[in-house]
Amino acid sequence: MASDQKNGSTPAQQERGDVIKTPGDTDYDPDEDLGEKNLTTYFETLLHMLKVSLGTGVLAMPKAFANAGYLLGMIGTIIVGVLCTYTTQMLVQSEYELSRRLRVPSMTYPQTFEAAFSEGPKRCRPFAKAAGVTCNLILFLLQCGLSCVYMVFVADNLKAVLDQYIGTTDIRLYMACLLGPLIILCWFGNLKYLAPLSFFGNSMTMICYCITFWYVLTDLPSFSTRKAVVDLKQFPLFIGTALFAMEAISVVIPLKNEMKRPAQFRGSFGVLNCSMVPITILYLLVGLGGYLKYGDAARGSISLNLPTSEVPAQCVKLMLAFSVLISNTVLTYVTSTILWEEFLKSRFENSKRKVVWELSARAFLVLATFVIAASIPNLELFISLIGALGLANLGLAFPVIAETLTFWDRYHGCWFFFFILKNICLLLAAIYAFFIGGATSIITIYEKLMDGTLF
Repeated sequence: MASDQKNGSTPAQQERGDVIKTPGDTDYDPDEDLGEKNLTTYFETLLHMLKVSLGTGVLAMPKAFANAGYLLGMIGTIIVGVLCTYTTQMLVQSEYELSRRLRVPSMTYPQTFEAAFSEGPKRCRPFAKAAGVTCNLILFLLQCGLSCVYMVFVADNLKAVLDQYIGTTDIRLYMACLLGPLIILCWFGNLKYLAPLSFFGNSMTMICYCITFWYVLTDLPSFSTRKAVVDLKQFPLFIGTALFAMEAISVVIPLKNEMKRPAQFRGSFGVLNCSMVPITILYLLVGLGGYLKYGDAARGSISLNLPTSEVPAQCVKLMLAFSVLISNTVLTYVTSTILWEEFLKSRFENSKRKVVWELSARAFLVLATFVIAASIPNLELFISLIGALGLANLGLAFPVIAETLTFWDRYHGCWFFFFILKNICLLLAAIYAFFIGGATSIITIYEKLMDGTLF
């Protein structure tokens, strides 16, 4: 043990085989150990953060407001925005502190969560490995859930346009038509081949947003025509949708790790805070405007509320469908890569049909997301369910747990009491979002299934 302390390593570090810096390097700063990377600037990272946060979720905010009312929706959006920002800061601060202790340049989200247990109180250390596996598994399931949402989104928008020309068609048939292209695209060996399509899709998305907002903001009804607060039984659906829309926890650490000056991601005027302020304001305005425009009739994507017979509105739906299809392809590729690399590759490493098994795994994942999406082809309920079950954990609960275990011995006396009390309150909010939000979504899905309005 004396030699371990002399080298500056801990038993947890030696067990994981972490690389330790020069003996006696007690002032190690992960922000200075950047290695050879194509590092991004403050402004570039800010743009990336805005881009990943302004996905399909912003189009779901009017439906979120329909489950809360305009007054409760505005208050709730601000609260969710502040919570998401604060808990993300907690995760980033914990990752920095743990990287400093372990003398490694950076860590992924699952590695951070595992390290929080292994470097935390002694009673928690035996659960470190299980914590890392759990975090990795939930991240994987979340990505699968997002793929399901994207598939429903694409099918919904295609159906809204094509039904005008070929007659009413079951949405599941549109999903089935997407299977072939998705399987072929996810077989691509390198995402660089999809880069031109992604750029084209992103450009179309910006055009779609402009046209959609023009429709929404034209001839808005007065506040007196809408409810300030709706039935509170629906509020958990608002929480799930808002979390889905505003939470980007899975990309935060990778973006921070690619910065020239990672310290600029944290802090009062860091990338995180400076990106989340306009994001929260935009989500609030879109949710409020969409709810005033369409009221309780707001759909899971506001694009579905646009006029079905007008050409600009039809173009919006088709372009959004194409853009999200490309996003879903990238997401499916990443998810299937995790499935293969983390769980299956070692089983088929020496097989002569290794490539066949890998391609089969990718195809199976697409088929699995199709089956799940076809089982619940209701966009707004799917979004709320994924937000409640997935992002309540990764976006709220896990960062709170990581910070508690990382800094549990830093505070003393009354400060320790307030530190624990604050984190208990945040954990209770996460538990509410997970159990109440998830249960409400599942019950609503069941009720719609029973009365035949789910499909």
